[in-house]
Amino acid sequence: MAKHATAQERLFALRKTIAKLEGKAPTLVSEEQPQGEQKTKRIRFPHRVAMGLPDMDAALDGGLPLDGITEIRTSAMRNAGAGSGFVLALAALIQRQAEASALLWIGDRFSNSEAGLPYPVGLAQYGLKIKHFLQATPRKLEEALWLAETAAASGALAATILEIRGNPSAFGLSESRRLSLRAKAARRPILLLRHAGEEEASSAVFRFRAEPGPASERVLPNGAMLGGSIGFPAFRLTLEKSRNPAPLSFTLEWNSRDRLFILAQPPESSCLSISGSTHSGTGLPAPADGPDRTPALGRLVAFGRAS
Repeated sequence: MAKHATAQERLFALRKTIAKLEGKAPTLVSEEQPQGEQKTKRIRFPHRVAMGLPDMDAALDGGLPLDGITEIRTSAMRNAGAGSGFVLALAALIQRQAEASALLWIGDRFSNSEAGLPYPVGLAQYGLKIKHFLQATPRKLEEALWLAETAAASGALAATILEIRGNPSAFGLSESRRLSLRAKAARRPILLLRHAGEEEASSAVFRFRAEPGPASERVLPNGAMLGGSIGFPAFRLTLEKSRNPAPLSFTLEWNSRDRLFILAQPPESSCLSISGSTHSGTGLPAPADGPDRTPALGRLVAFGRAS
């Protein structure tokens, strides 16, 4: 029995060392049972992060999964701002509710040349903790996939964001499945941001198509709308992949101050809006001799056919 207890202690110590090296939660040992019958239990993280909207949470089976892949795609590169903004809003939501706070953005260098790089000041205003925001720009897609797998398997991050462009052949169903297994084993989410991509088979639990939505006007403290202003960023989302038989569409606004989503309301005319053009200028008098006549056509020259 003494030798068995010593072996158990060494096994527990080894597991704890491996967990520290991988950045995972340490294994806890129950103290209520005898040494020879000790059981282990792992620190469990929540499976879902609620979006805060009943209809959206119902469509997502309770919220955003924390142990799988959620894909956000845009149909064209011109919508990269909407896709990136929605992904960063999801990351801020996860960062607020998860126990870990570090985020890793694995950027695609082709997308960065058109959509740009994350800006720290803008990230802070958007509701993210930039102190725990990490960024990497691998040269090859294979390196980006390896980094995403390693980051997800470490368990040290609140979320891993993988940005790719289009539908590359090097990232197919098998690579997606491997990423999903890493996320499920470590119980950490992966947000896949696909710019200018088409629908394809993947291991993502959910897939959104993101488009820019019309922003409403800014709300004043007294509840009135400030005419001519721009309010919270809005996203027109289509839930393409889920358990629902038909795609669902939502238009959400991201409140970066309180870090929560709200349903966008149809635009209304503001009582503070100014009628007419803001810079109308001085009206010019009509010309005394009337408008100019259409000039006559010049001489037409006919060329022979070349063949």
